[in-house]
Amino acid sequence: MTNYYPPVGFHFKVEIAGLSGDNEMRFSEVTGLSLEIGTEEVIEGGENRFVQKYPARAKYPDLVLKRGLLVGSAVHDWIRQCLSLHDIEPRTIFVKLLNQEHQPLLTWQLANAYPTRWGAGDFNASNNTVVIESMQFYYQYFTIDKP
Repeated sequence: MTNYYPPVGFHFKVEIAGLSGDNEMRFSEVTGLSLEIGTEEVIEGGENRFVQKYPARAKYPDLVLKRGLLVGSAVHDWIRQCLSLHDIEPRTIFVKLLNQEHQPLLTWQLANAYPTRWGAGDFNASNNTVVIESMQFYYQYFTIDKP
């Protein structure tokens, strides 16, 4: 019998369809990979002990990616095109959880994603830290693929 060890959360890779470059896709943090199903409450006539709840639409939070500031990147160009020029070009974003052989264990495929926010971290002369950029993306839904 072999022991099972859960995958580590620091070994991952992010890819944005149509944008390439090894440095482009080096992110230090990914958040927003969750799913919640909404419910609709229906009050039933004559039944006062409870309210019926029925499943409604799925809700996906925005995806947030963080990394050290990368000046002059293709990701920046896409974000600028979408946010500043209002020329929205949705892309597929892939978030891959990797195993010890650097192969995908699970892949989240986020459909029709586009940026909704970009920001740089605080500048502070008394701290010895790199500038972190944060990118927020809307997406319609995700699927999870196993190899």
